[in-house]
Amino acid sequence: MTKPVVLIAEELSPATIDALGPDFEIRTIDGSDRSQLLPALADVDAVLIRSATQMDAEAIAAAKNLKVIARAGVGLDNVDVPAATQAGVMVVNAPTSNITSAAELAVGLLLATARNIAPANQALKAGAWKRSKYGGVELLDKKVGVVGFGRIGQLVAERLKGFGMEILAYDPYVSAAKAGQLGARLVSLDELLAESDFITVHLPKSPETLGLLGKEAFAKVKPSVRIINAARGGIVDEQALADALRDGLVAGAGIDVFAIEPTTESPLFEFESVVVTPHLGASTDEAQEKAGVAVAKSVRLALGGDLVPDAVNVAGGVVAEEVRPGIDLVEKLGRIFTGVAGSVPVQLDIDVRGEITEHDVSVWELAALKGVFTDVTEDAVTYVNAPLLAKERGCEVRLLTDAVSEEFRNVTTLRGTLAEGTTVSVAGTLTGPKMVQKLIGVNGFDLEVAISDHMAFFSYTDRPGVVGVIGALLGAADVNIGGMQVARDDAAGTALVALTVDNKIPADVVAAIASELSADVRVVDLVE
Repeated sequence: MTKPVVLIAEELSPATIDALGPDFEIRTIDGSDRSQLLPALADVDAVLIRSATQMDAEAIAAAKNLKVIARAGVGLDNVDVPAATQAGVMVVNAPTSNITSAAELAVGLLLATARNIAPANQALKAGAWKRSKYGGVELLDKKVGVVGFGRIGQLVAERLKGFGMEILAYDPYVSAAKAGQLGARLVSLDELLAESDFITVHLPKSPETLGLLGKEAFAKVKPSVRIINAARGGIVDEQALADALRDGLVAGAGIDVFAIEPTTESPLFEFESVVVTPHLGASTDEAQEKAGVAVAKSVRLALGGDLVPDAVNVAGGVVAEEVRPGIDLVEKLGRIFTGVAGSVPVQLDIDVRGEITEHDVSVWELAALKGVFTDVTEDAVTYVNAPLLAKERGCEVRLLTDAVSEEFRNVTTLRGTLAEGTTVSVAGTLTGPKMVQKLIGVNGFDLEVAISDHMAFFSYTDRPGVVGVIGALLGAADVNIGGMQVARDDAAGTALVALTVDNKIPADVVAAIASELSADVRVVDLVE
């Protein structure tokens, strides 16, 4: 059996390869070289990158089999996420891999600029003992303004509290109570600018944060303030900061990130009071290993058909263990729905009932859509592009939950309205300690049939002899029946036969049964 191909486009830790395991064919290239990258992507299932490989729309289009792009780090500036989503490619990163390293570097830059460590080091190595020139300031009792109080900002605050600093925090998405629990005082940006002795930035780069600390901000700060940016280049306006340093509005800075990278030129480089590093926030052995291992695990999950908690373009997030067994069931219900309906609905409800609703079952919506569209499009359908396919085809989707399920512990029903107004429904559940997947309803008929790779549904006017005709025609075609159940709405009314068979029913046999019984026949093959 051919192994999935994983392309490692940049140098990653040996632990990354170990975490992938033996189930993949591993290839390596220099992803920064487009002449190598584009042809190498042709038949790969996954690509692992860091920051030098550009996975843009052109690269994604070149990778016809690609299922996942894994960025061994936090930022995704070099990945065209919308293009990946449109192509059904999952994008994953390692959002927590470098948070400790980044926080520690920010603290290091803050200490270095407070005590003039870099220029004093350079002067002494050049033969000059300038003890009086490079005096600094203590951190004790100083105020540090943390701009962006997420995971890294909180780690920085935690560490700086150990120096006896007062923590001010600005973050529109954090409550005052939450900040207070972490020993910080939540303030407005203007308050933070006016009061802080040090300002450290920990925000993502976005149109809203670009240039946030610029000319206007530096007009509001103390002249003794020192600015730290170990987050993303461009959040601090480098030219505005240089002007503020030159005009005496700012005392110093510690900068790890720049608007254009790599760079060897910046207006900040002329100032002794500025400590600069070449984007070293994640450059520790520990962070690199954590990032590689994290994305390797995500690749294993993604290529195994599972949802990935660190996927940035898939809704659903972390899936509870109790919810996971239902994912495959609901996907199969989606395929059965399409087989029974014969078309895509304009409205689809995923109705989940029972104690499972104590957990977040939003992932089942994705599973249902993946199943509904798997057999109606030539393109690969994934958890990533299934919602896009629904939107493109005018299918409105709702997830409904109810804690009460009358007959089974949990029941999931897919109920859809077709374009002509017809309603189609299929329902399923998991039963017993082995979590057997069962179909328990089709279009209002009550059933209890184990879901099989090959199933067929015959709807007809109830009368004697029908089961015998079905059995005879299938037997003559050497199709063995694994299970059968007959349901009907009332005597001499409409009846439904649900069959599971051992192999695919030939098209001519399906046509013969439909003709012989004047029946509506729907066949569902979950495997070819």
